[in-house]
Amino acid sequence: MVMKKYICFLILSLFTLSLKAKIRLPNILSSNMVLQQQATTQLWGWAKATERIKVTTSWDNKIIETRTDGNANWKVDIQTPQAGGPYTITLQGENTIVLENILIGEVWVCGGQSNMEWDYNRGITMVKEDFDKLSKLKIRFFNVPRITSKTTQDDCGGNWTACDSNTLKSFSAVGYYFGKYLNQDLNVPIGLISSNWGGTPAEIWTPENLVESNTILKDAATKNKPTPFAPVTPGYAYNAMIAPIVNYNIEGVIWYQGESNKEAPASYAELMDIMINAWRKAWNKEFPFYYVQIAPFKYERHNIGALVREAQAKNLSIKNTGMIVISDLVNDTLNIHPPNKKDVGLRLANLALGETYGIKKDVYKSPLLKAFKVNGSHIVIDFDNAETGLMFKGESPKEIFIAGVDRIFFPAMVKIKGEKIIVSNKAVKTPVAVRYQFSNTGIGNLFNKAGLPVGPFRTDDWEVDTSKLKYKK
Repeated sequence: MVMKKYICFLILSLFTLSLKAKIRLPNILSSNMVLQQQATTQLWGWAKATERIKVTTSWDNKIIETRTDGNANWKVDIQTPQAGGPYTITLQGENTIVLENILIGEVWVCGGQSNMEWDYNRGITMVKEDFDKLSKLKIRFFNVPRITSKTTQDDCGGNWTACDSNTLKSFSAVGYYFGKYLNQDLNVPIGLISSNWGGTPAEIWTPENLVESNTILKDAATKNKPTPFAPVTPGYAYNAMIAPIVNYNIEGVIWYQGESNKEAPASYAELMDIMINAWRKAWNKEFPFYYVQIAPFKYERHNIGALVREAQAKNLSIKNTGMIVISDLVNDTLNIHPPNKKDVGLRLANLALGETYGIKKDVYKSPLLKAFKVNGSHIVIDFDNAETGLMFKGESPKEIFIAGVDRIFFPAMVKIKGEKIIVSNKAVKTPVAVRYQFSNTGIGNLFNKAGLPVGPFRTDDWEVDTSKLKYKK
C-alpha cells in the first residue's frame, strides 16, 4: 500500500514538473492582442531552464530562437511591420502555443482613477449609441485586474478581447472614445490597455522607493486616508498593475486622475513628475503622456480643486506631455463623475493626433496663461494657444476676478483684444492680480474661437484659503 502511494506521488510529481516545463506566457501576450507597429517588440515568458524556444511571426515568416536562462525566463525581440493583420505568432518548445488574430497598430495605456475607469455599467450609457457600429472599428481591449502587491509582479490577469457591444460595457468610456477617434483618423488598429482604479491617489501608481525616499512626497502620502474601496499604500498598484506590462511596447499613456490627491495639492506636481519619469524609465521609452485636468466639483474644503488643477498645469513643463481642459463639459458640480466622456476622449484623441501623429485637424489645445502685465488700472493677460482669437460664450464674463494689494477680489470687466484680455474694475485703482475659474466649482465662459475653454489660472502666488467649507443648516 505504501509503495502504491509512493508510485502515485512520483507520477503526480513528474506530471506537475512536465506542466511547469511547458512554455508559459504572461497574460498580456495573448490571442487578439494589438502590437505596436514598426517597432522592436519584446515577447517573453517562462519555461524549463535551458529549453530551446522557437518563435515564428506570420507577417514575415521569420524564425527567432532562444533558450531560457537559469531562472527559467526567456525573451526575444521581434520587429513588427506597418499596421495590419490579422497575423499569428507561433512559439515552439516542449509544447506549442499559437497566438491568433493578432493586429498591428497603435497601443495606448489608459490610467488613472474613477473618471478613467467609468464605463457603461457605471452609468456612461452614451456609448450605447455606438453598439451597432463597433464591427467597423478595429479596437482591442485589455483590462488589467484591480489588484495590489507589496512587491513588483511579472504577470497580471486579463486577456485581450475585441471591442463589441458586450466587452465595451465594462471598458473605460474615455479610453474607448479616445481609441475610436484614433482608429477613424489613423485608419489603423488600436490596442487599449486599461489600468486604473477609482479613488486611488497617484502615490499608489508610483514605485514605493521613490515616494519613501522623498520627504515631501512621503509626508503627503500620509494624508491619503485608508478607504474601503481603494488602496492608498505607495507603489501597491504600480507593482501589480503597471510592472507586469512594462515589457509590452506602447505608443503612449492617457491619464485622468487627481481628485484623490486633493489633500496635498502642493506636492502633486512633483509627484506626477516622478511618476511619469518612473514609468518612462520602466518602459525605456519617453512616450507621450496626455492627461485630463480635473473638473469643477464641490469639495469639502475651499479651493483645493483649484490648487490641484494649478499643479496639473505646471506638469506641462515635463517634456512630451499634454493636458486637456474640460470645465465646460460639467453640468453638475455635485457629480464628481461628469457623464460626458465622449468629448473628453475626443479632446485627448485630437491632442494625440496633433502632437504624436502630426495630424492637426483642428485647434486642439486650450488657451493657457502665458504672461501678464499691469498697465495702469488694467491688467493685460496674454495666452498660449489663442491664435484664432478669444470669445465669451454669453453676454458677460464669468469667474474672472481682479485684486489690488489688499488681496480683495472683485468681479472684473474684461475686454478681448486678439489673443489677449484686458481686465479691470473701477474699485481696484492699482491692480496686481487676476484669477480665472480659481475655485472648486467655478465654470467660466472664456474660449478660443475653436470652442476650447481657457484653462483656469491665477497671476498671484498668495496663500490660498483651504479651510473647511461652512454650510447653512
